[in-house]
Amino acid sequence: MTAARRHPPSLVRRLVIIHAVLSLAVLALGAVALSAYFRSEATSRFDDRLAQDLLNLVAGSSVDSDQDVDAPALTDERALRVYSGKYWEIGVAGGPSRLANASRSRSLWDAPDLALPPGGTAALAKSPGKPIFYDGMGPVKQPLRIAAEEVLLPGLAQPVIFLDAEDRSAIDHDIRTFETATGLSLVGLLAMLIVGVMLQVRVGLRPLFALRREVAAVRTGKTDRVGGDYPAELEPLASELNALVAHNQEVVERQRTHVGNLAHALKTPLSVMSAEAEARPGALAELVRRQADLMREQVDHHLRRARAAVRPQGGGERTAVAPVLEELSLTLERIFRDKPVEIDWRAPDDLYFLGERQDLQELAGNVMENACKWSRGRVRAEAATAGPGRLRVTIEDDGPGLAPANREEVLRRGARLDESAPGSGFGLSIVDELARAYGGGVALADSAMGGLKVQIELPSADA
Repeated sequence: MTAARRHPPSLVRRLVIIHAVLSLAVLALGAVALSAYFRSEATSRFDDRLAQDLLNLVAGSSVDSDQDVDAPALTDERALRVYSGKYWEIGVAGGPSRLANASRSRSLWDAPDLALPPGGTAALAKSPGKPIFYDGMGPVKQPLRIAAEEVLLPGLAQPVIFLDAEDRSAIDHDIRTFETATGLSLVGLLAMLIVGVMLQVRVGLRPLFALRREVAAVRTGKTDRVGGDYPAELEPLASELNALVAHNQEVVERQRTHVGNLAHALKTPLSVMSAEAEARPGALAELVRRQADLMREQVDHHLRRARAAVRPQGGGERTAVAPVLEELSLTLERIFRDKPVEIDWRAPDDLYFLGERQDLQELAGNVMENACKWSRGRVRAEAATAGPGRLRVTIEDDGPGLAPANREEVLRRGARLDESAPGSGFGLSIVDELARAYGGGVALADSAMGGLKVQIELPSADA
């Protein structure tokens, strides 16, 4: 069992996917850039406020007679409340990563000292008089933004380190809110862009879809050429399609003419031979007559094959099935009135064969004639839909039927299982070859009526 053939993505899907991927990439980069810019600006404004508080702390500090640094009397009132989120600390370097003789805000209470910047006191010593900003952790595990600066106060030989810290939860919340709002906005923008490009592609490719429908109408016989006004990009394609259809029709007509000429050229001498043989009775005349009849049947067979070969599948013709079955039934009932034969036929009025009426007559007529020939008096012919774009003609009889071992043989050209019956043995083989020329086929099976059931599958056209 072969795997189903996978079709490549449609043009609409390709354009939408490409646009969606590019839009997603651009919007994602935009979201990252906007978030980074907002984070940088929010942090910068927060650092400016910390720097101002640190400057006030430095300006308000003094050195007493014992060479100790006295903190300013008035600072931010939040520094007076325990674990309020506003802290400061003043001291001298007591080692690479700690302060000595530190004065602290009341808000620190009994919490450990504030953390020094990465690199410790050495980092502060590299840039005296310039604040360094960094993140740390507060006494109750709240995130802090800390400003540290090393300052040389008058009257002191050793530099003093000032630390000012504040809870940064507020700006972290603002950053998260901004990022969430930005993300949702960009997702909404992406959805609108995708919907917009889908509408744009649908509207832009509408002439192409219209062209496809017109080509399908030509193929199913609803029209004989591609019409309509198309954009400049599609007009040459429509013209070439019309030229191709006209060329195919010309080729088919030319081949049909050749086939007709050949039929006339061959059948006339054969008719003369048959007439002369009948005019002169005898063994030789009878032999000539039989051979001429056989040659005529073979010529008919090969002419049918030639017509089927030059006729393109789905060449634009469409034939109603019901009238053909009705006509064949009436004709065959008259031909086999001596039996007599009763043909029960059924077909929907809206069922159409995608091909020529003459071919459907030959396909169904051969099988129905064969069924009448071998039946005991009852033949049933039924046509129905067999799936999208397909129809099936089923013909059954109440005759002796056909053994499964012989079914494949009767589809071979010239095969005859009963030499006593009239005919050349080309009937079912012609049906099979013509059905295959249309992309269909013939299947043989046992009939519920007791005889043979022949199913012919063919292409169907829209009503």
